[in-house]
Amino acid sequence: MGSWRVTVTDHRRERGGRPQGRPEGPLARRDGWEVHGRDGEVSCVDTTGRVRWRQPCPGRPNAAHVSSGRVLVTTDSFEYTAWGHLGPALLLDLADGSPVAELRGERGAALGGGRFVLGLEGYGTFATWAHDRDGTVVDSWRSYGHYVVGSGLRVVETDRRHPTESRVVRLLPGGRIERGPLLADPQAPAPLVLPDGTLLVLDAGVLRAVGRGLDDAVLAELHPLAAEERHRFTGTLRRTAEGLAVTLVERHPTRMGDYTTHAWTLGLHAP
Repeated sequence: MGSWRVTVTDHRRERGGRPQGRPEGPLARRDGWEVHGRDGEVSCVDTTGRVRWRQPCPGRPNAAHVSSGRVLVTTDSFEYTAWGHLGPALLLDLADGSPVAELRGERGAALGGGRFVLGLEGYGTFATWAHDRDGTVVDSWRSYGHYVVGSGLRVVETDRRHPTESRVVRLLPGGRIERGPLLADPQAPAPLVLPDGTLLVLDAGVLRAVGRGLDDAVLAELHPLAAEERHRFTGTLRRTAEGLAVTLVERHPTRMGDYTTHAWTLGLHAP
């Protein structure tokens, strides 16, 4: 992992703000093609700006992943269901948008050769499935969270349990799991991946580095959160030209719609 270091160059605390929704713009880009989503539709645009295809979608697309002529689109449902607002996950042919398979999952990631992983958590389910290019399940694991492809397939788990059993893990063939450090936050935000494969994880207000070998180190205790307070905070990590931008949005314990934003600017120093 080396000895990555950070220095805090700015820290602000401001009233207002709220957890961010889905970013604007394309859901995915690959080789000049862009996959877009809007209520009830997925579309693909080429390098000239021409719409190559449109495909009806029974929900609101929220993310897309592209691999070797296939695109996996996860969606939110229009109506509240037994799984909340979970919509179908659509596996489409990237060339013309034709349906390949309708799957179930909340988060996904692209592997090589038109393969994907897709995961789901809740109601006793805490699982990740590997699908081939036709949507067939070829492997599965009891793990779920933010997927990081590279150095194998790592997961920053988000089990939403109190106390949490989430860890940073590596998924191995045959349903096996290599378990790394235990996390404090049951819903850590998406990690950042550094050039050497080190993951930066914002864990209950503490910035941690987790290496390719699942070794970990604390880089900065920005705003350590007590276990009973963690559900009120939503974090984000972002790379900047200067280093890192870290935010924690705090929901007031009693006043609905009242938020406080804690923001840090960090210098990032390579080993």
